[in-house]
Amino acid sequence: MSRRALVVRLDSAGDVLLAGPAVRAVAAGADHVTLLVGPRGEQAARLLPGVDEVVVWPCPWIDATPPPARRADVDAIVDRLARGRYQDALILTSFHQSPLPTALLLRLAGVRRIAAVSEDYPGTLLDVRHRLDETERHSGPLHEVRRALSTAAALGYPLPVGDDGRLAVRWPLPDPAPLLGAAIARAVGRYVVLHPGASVPARAWPARRFAVLAGALAEGGRPVVVTGGPGEARLTAAVSVTGRVRANAPVRDLGGRTDLAALAGVLAGAAVVVSGNTGPAHLAAAVGVPVVSLFAPTVPAERWAPYTDRLALLGNQAIECAGCRARGCPVPGHPCLDPVSPAAVLAAIDRVTADPAAPGGGAVPPAAAGATAMAAAAGVAARPSGAPAARWSSARGSAT
Repeated sequence: MSRRALVVRLDSAGDVLLAGPAVRAVAAGADHVTLLVGPRGEQAARLLPGVDEVVVWPCPWIDATPPPARRADVDAIVDRLARGRYQDALILTSFHQSPLPTALLLRLAGVRRIAAVSEDYPGTLLDVRHRLDETERHSGPLHEVRRALSTAAALGYPLPVGDDGRLAVRWPLPDPAPLLGAAIARAVGRYVVLHPGASVPARAWPARRFAVLAGALAEGGRPVVVTGGPGEARLTAAVSVTGRVRANAPVRDLGGRTDLAALAGVLAGAAVVVSGNTGPAHLAAAVGVPVVSLFAPTVPAERWAPYTDRLALLGNQAIECAGCRARGCPVPGHPCLDPVSPAAVLAAIDRVTADPAAPGGGAVPPAAAGATAMAAAAGVAARPSGAPAARWSSARGSAT
């Protein structure tokens, strides 16, 4: 009998991308993997290797804009999951979320074994109540990638030999050339991507500073691509216009013009991506591109920074109000992030791109203490070194 497994990650695209290594661990030991995600994570779910099927459900206790909790909706998702006949389920949550409401639904759907990290007493809802190893607890917050991998292993799905646990996406990606235009398409591997938007305002570096940075890059002869979601076209246009005024190199505005797969294609051709703590930073890590992360410590960087060892982490991670989880900064001047200058970002770009041919040193969460932390400048391949391309370009099955 085939082993069917369910992996659950119900929040944003970045969260789903960080779940990718755990999904691959489950896929290595199961015959079929379904990924249950919220609407904001659907596009990311369809990019992950190892996923055979994607089920989308807006969860009333996880989604950032939660729908009302209705019995009909709950009955519908329980029935849908029951039809999957899953032997195992891995519920992935962040440290501030409870897996137990989801576990109740999975229990009602007839899932045989359910695993999650839970601080709360689970009763009969969990078969594997994973407790993180004491050494993990004492070494500081565990990165979300490692937390998920640890939970998958507790359910009996360790990361297989040959998989180095880095973030990854399905290949091939869409050709970015039609979006980039001829001038920048000829600069693959040299252009700089700026992503000025963020889903949470408190995580955003000021637009005026991104505009100055775009101008400085273009004036210095570096092609620039400015990206953003459907609601960020005005922001990306403002950043791009400033860059074009001083341009000795092309500046391309792609605000609102890409879905996540197309964005992955654009990022994969970049020399470096500059972004706040938002999904595209994790997507850049997943396609193997260096990241300059303007990281406002509303959440701990040790848990949430881009999971790559080619990383420059900027922002005051040791500020008193770190961990506030604020959506809008209540402190005048946004002191954790606003003081970071465009010159500091330019210097970080130079550092993190200094040796793009350096061999990979293993995916590690960055050290995050102090105003600026720099991960080791070692290479990150889009596929694990030595892994056959087919393994990553044609993940088992296709997401439907």
